[in-house]
Amino acid sequence: MAVSIEDIKKLRSMTGAGLADVKKALTEADGDFDKAKDLLRERGLAIAAKRSDRETSNGCVLVKKVGDFAAMVAVKCETDFVANGKDFIQMTQEILDAAVAAKARSLDEVKTLKLADGQEAQAAVTQRSGITGEKMELDGYNFLEGANIEVYDHMNKHTLATMVQLSKENVEAGHKIAMQVAAMKPVALDEASVPQSVKDEEFKVAVEKTKEEQVEKAVVNAIKKAGINPNLVDSDDHIESNINKGWLTKEDAEKAKQIKEATAAEKAANLPEQMIQNIAKGRLAKFFKDNCLVDQEFQFGDGDKQSVAEYLKSLDKDLTIVAYKRFTLAAE
Repeated sequence: MAVSIEDIKKLRSMTGAGLADVKKALTEADGDFDKAKDLLRERGLAIAAKRSDRETSNGCVLVKKVGDFAAMVAVKCETDFVANGKDFIQMTQEILDAAVAAKARSLDEVKTLKLADGQEAQAAVTQRSGITGEKMELDGYNFLEGANIEVYDHMNKHTLATMVQLSKENVEAGHKIAMQVAAMKPVALDEASVPQSVKDEEFKVAVEKTKEEQVEKAVVNAIKKAGINPNLVDSDDHIESNINKGWLTKEDAEKAKQIKEATAAEKAANLPEQMIQNIAKGRLAKFFKDNCLVDQEFQFGDGDKQSVAEYLKSLDKDLTIVAYKRFTLAAE
């Protein structure tokens, strides 16, 4: 049967599918809108399945607060062209609206929420994937519940969002801390919140790095004492190049190699354990300062160097951070 342009426009506005796809579906469905929508959905599923192994490095992250509930949703896609599209952003917003209205507690729950058109959120994402030809994933969901929450969409670009909850109402402070979280990407609220496995791994790395530095320092001093420039023998490639340039003799190169091996072995076998432990503890303390939100240097003050915790106390001695959430599409 012939399909009118009015019907094509109507179904296109309902589904977001391309004109050719809509016309084909309506023709095959003999003008039955429900059947045509099912055909478009089935084709979208098939297209999405074909793209399941593609990488999704772009997308849209939105955040919203209503009353004492705030949430953020991330939907990923392949290109920024699709990510910046009005329909893609609108779909993400509809999913977020549904999540906030339902006060959803998990990503799995969000995926099954009904949207305005009756579709489940996951089905809407899959259908949009079929329409655009790109792989899409409903990939991220976070929420905070309670009083004194502030939300932040970094530069309103929909690629990085944060939420912060304070112990007392202070909109300006909450907004600044939300920006701090966006800029400084803390791994935990405070030292106590850092998982023990992370602490153990960071300390282990700190110990190994300290040992390597102590051995390297001893080697450099030994080579200097032998009258050889350590910079000329810091790698095999440099040694060969510097010999060819006449900056280093073969005899000195061989001598430096022997000194390296002997000094490194002797120093590694006689490292002072207590000193290594103390230096490693200092490195771990710096890790906490750089990565724990309350200990980080506050980035949005008036020039005074103070930690985030000190900034809050300067406003109110009882003002603290209860919780925060952060989600970004960028590789960090």
